[in-house]
Amino acid sequence: MSEAHEDDSLSAPERARRRFLTQIAAVTGAALAPGMVLFQVAQARALDQPVSSKTRWGMLVDTTKCARGCDICVKACDIENGIHSLGRPETDAQWIRKVTLRDLHTGYVQSLPMMCQHCEYPPCEDVCPTGASFRRADGIVLVDRHICIGCRYCMMACPYKARSFVAEPLHDQVPWSPRGIGTVGGCTFCVHRVDRGHKPACVEACAADGPGALVFGDLMDPESGISKMLASQQTSEVRADLRLNTGVRYHGI
Repeated sequence: MSEAHEDDSLSAPERARRRFLTQIAAVTGAALAPGMVLFQVAQARALDQPVSSKTRWGMLVDTTKCARGCDICVKACDIENGIHSLGRPETDAQWIRKVTLRDLHTGYVQSLPMMCQHCEYPPCEDVCPTGASFRRADGIVLVDRHICIGCRYCMMACPYKARSFVAEPLHDQVPWSPRGIGTVGGCTFCVHRVDRGHKPACVEACAADGPGALVFGDLMDPESGISKMLASQQTSEVRADLRLNTGVRYHGI
């Protein structure tokens, strides 16, 4: 079979990069079991389209719909990212956790999910000595586990306690969310899903089996559902006094 004609308008490095991605997808597909090929090909296509600052992904949590005792979002996150309890709640990874707020004056109690807030000015990035904690152009805050040295400075700097340290070998991990011993991790907004045009697992699970308290979308698009909701109702940042401009907003607190 003859080789497909390449776009002459592309630079030589760009043509070489595209050939490399195509070859990687083909080799990976041949090596993996059925069911894994589609993920790798989709991932390669996503990598071919760089993220842009014209998009900023964010989440709106409607605490008036978030019931105490409901942990659908937590379970969905654990399943999606291969997070399992090791029998030690004090050290188990929790990329989303439910917290309870109580008004000391009125006694009013409410429950809400807490995760990485995907700040515009993330403290975790500021203190990281290797650059492993970083913010993508589209606002998603991640950890590069290849260069994370496990110093845990980011865990101390995060005002939301959103990072977890892997202290021992893990098993039954998922390929799109690997977690290595001696590294730190946290909520990624399910970046592997977002890059493929889907919503985070917690959002989809809450909409399908829960109260629909989570809304995800592009904060830079005035026509997106989340932007319209933010423009029409009162919302708050957790620790707004820190001026981090978080990507997660809460209604009802």
